[in-house]
Amino acid sequence: MDDTRKAEIVPEPLGVVLVISAWNYPFLLSLDPVVGAIAAGNVVVLKPSEIAPASSALLAKLLGEYMDNSCVRVVEGAIDETTALLQQKWDKILYTGNGKVGRIVMAAAAKHLTPIILELGGKSPTVVDSNVNLEVTARRIISGKWGCNNGQACVAPDYIITTKDFAPKLVDALKTELENFFGKNPLESVDLSRIVSSNHFARLTKLLDDNKVSGKIVCGGQKDESKLRIAPTLLLDVPRDSLIMSEEIFGPLLPIITVNKLEESFDFINEGTKPLAAYLFTNDNKFKEEFVKNVSAGGLLINDTVLHLVVHTFPFGGVGESGMGAYHGKFSFDAFTHRKAVLYRGFTCDGSIRYPPYTDTKQKTMKALVAGDVIGVVRALFGWS
Repeated sequence: MDDTRKAEIVPEPLGVVLVISAWNYPFLLSLDPVVGAIAAGNVVVLKPSEIAPASSALLAKLLGEYMDNSCVRVVEGAIDETTALLQQKWDKILYTGNGKVGRIVMAAAAKHLTPIILELGGKSPTVVDSNVNLEVTARRIISGKWGCNNGQACVAPDYIITTKDFAPKLVDALKTELENFFGKNPLESVDLSRIVSSNHFARLTKLLDDNKVSGKIVCGGQKDESKLRIAPTLLLDVPRDSLIMSEEIFGPLLPIITVNKLEESFDFINEGTKPLAAYLFTNDNKFKEEFVKNVSAGGLLINDTVLHLVVHTFPFGGVGESGMGAYHGKFSFDAFTHRKAVLYRGFTCDGSIRYPPYTDTKQKTMKALVAGDVIGVVRALFGWS
């Protein structure tokens, strides 16, 4: 093989990877990154979420039985076990969860200069224009919000922005479709997920009990603490400084913010931290372009919600406080790989220009080479002025 002109990029595994997954989609958010890490040649320690203990136990059982334990290990437990894992040196860490724990993971990784992927969340906005197919828009918002784990998803619509004039029509359409999907008593619907724990139930109740949102509920609001169930809830004209607008909701509550002109939505979104997802419903092509240009988020979707996640050629990840790094499909392989640059050289063509002494001729030739000046190279070599 002639090595004189060969260059290549060689992917190599990073080594030993730690994956800390979330409770809301315990199998997907555990196995998706694990598959990518193994495909890249790494060995993996998986720490499932203790908030979904049955799923965690099943993952430990099945991976222990059917996978090579020298390649994949599952560590169950809660804060103590996670803390012990983070004290170790890893070649990469992927964490899926909230920003508070994400900062802890990042601080622990920094002690060993360990690279990390943080899949966090944020307040994903849904901007709704007045020129849309109202029935389809309502159905797709409901699908992304309540059809996906009753709002307990990092890419679920967190709040809606629409105009004051159009808001009543949108509310009516959402009410109609919610009843079509979940019935007159949604707390009894088998198609609506329960809240994952009593702690999260109490957190969501606190958001509803805030004095600043009192009287803002226009649909839903029913709760059953014994069954950990909260009905799909719409809140209209929620104050921007209310508690529900200060943190990611991660539940079945959907505030609606009204503006005079839809263009005001850009400033409203950009005043906060960058979200994991942002959605727009419109038939205005110019407004679509403006939305893509002006809104920074992990991913954008026009005229639907959530479905961008299933496009395997897309990277999935956040930006700013919604996360860093990305995976999915080929991007998972890249996320857990070091791309090693390799240049092959032979022993011929060993010109003296690179070696001392650095004569005027050599310096002029090198300057011409760097500048891409072929005529200058010839002039320097032959001493032409």
